Amino acid sequence: MNKNLYAAIMAGGIGSRFWPASRTSKPKQFLDILGTGRTLIQSTYDRFLKICPKENIYILTHADYVQLVKEQLPDITDEQILMEPARKNTAPCIAYCSFKLNKINPEANIIVAPSDHIILNEEAFISTATLAADFVAQNNALATLGIRPTRPDTGYGYIQYLEQETSPGIHKVKTFTEKPQKEVAVQFLESGDFLWNGGIFIWNVKSILSALEKNLIEVYDAFVEAEPHILTDMEETAVEKAFVTCPSISIDYGVMEKADNVYTLPSSFGWSDLGTWASLYAEKEKDYLQNAVNGKNVVVYDSSNNIINVPEKKLVVVQGLENYIVVDTQDVLLICSKDEEQRIKEFTHDIKMKKGDRFL
Repeated sequence: MNKNLYAAIMAGGIGSRFWPASRTSKPKQFLDILGTGRTLIQSTYDRFLKICPKENIYILTHADYVQLVKEQLPDITDEQILMEPARKNTAPCIAYCSFKLNKINPEANIIVAPSDHIILNEEAFISTATLAADFVAQNNALATLGIRPTRPDTGYGYIQYLEQETSPGIHKVKTFTEKPQKEVAVQFLESGDFLWNGGIFIWNVKSILSALEKNLIEVYDAFVEAEPHILTDMEETAVEKAFVTCPSISIDYGVMEKADNVYTLPSSFGWSDLGTWASLYAEKEKDYLQNAVNGKNVVVYDSSNNIINVPEKKLVVVQGLENYIVVDTQDVLLICSKDEEQRIKEFTHDIKMKKGDRFL
């Protein structure tokens, strides 16, 4: 196993679109959303154990979730948990990890991945990620795994790539596009040269540090100041100071969309970001009326195309619903049309205004 290959698993988000199952106190990466017996972060960790040594796997998470990480990943040492003192999107935490790994191993090649995505074909993922890691180890390149689209989805960003291969399986990125309108997404799908942006990145530590210096100097400078204290007793204090001065910005917007050395690997490995209840519905087994049910005591009448997620011990009867999300927790019941699920963020905002944080 390659001792220079590292994994940085991002686990600091709150998964607000998966409310009410996902809460601020225990977001979706720490839940067994798929009913497999393993939470999403545990499944992601298991996957990376097949790619790099376990001591090379680092978890990037918010201070509020450090204890959850320790409970769910008992093999991870305290040194492998990189604590974000504030939510500042992905660029600052990736910068922190990059500066730290550069001190640990200046030859490090890093795979950065979210903790809450699913990958059904792990063999294909491992093969693709390894190919990307070999490429960035020998080239000043920032690589991203682009997902071959299966539908004109408006919930993902898109990557346009050049047809000619730079290296076997690897293409230069032409453009990034934020979440498009439906008619534009249809055009992207028909063109054949667009991929979904899956948010999985691979680079050599020197390449990402150089890209941060060139494209996101305020974040780079914040961690240059913190760098002498990393791997010392002053690390936590120095990182807190760095986060204060950093803007809240994604690595996509801050670096990937600006850099001129970005490459992609068109990939198909059964990927889903599990960003919404509808995306979970797409992955779940369904009954003959296309209901995806999670709960042992659910009785359904005259209902179809629903996703129903309820406590195992609770008897739930559903009648006359079509194309709905039904989620029941200990203190919240959500009944929402699947066509309107993008409004869940609106619901949680209104609840915060009217009820405070108790139900969030």
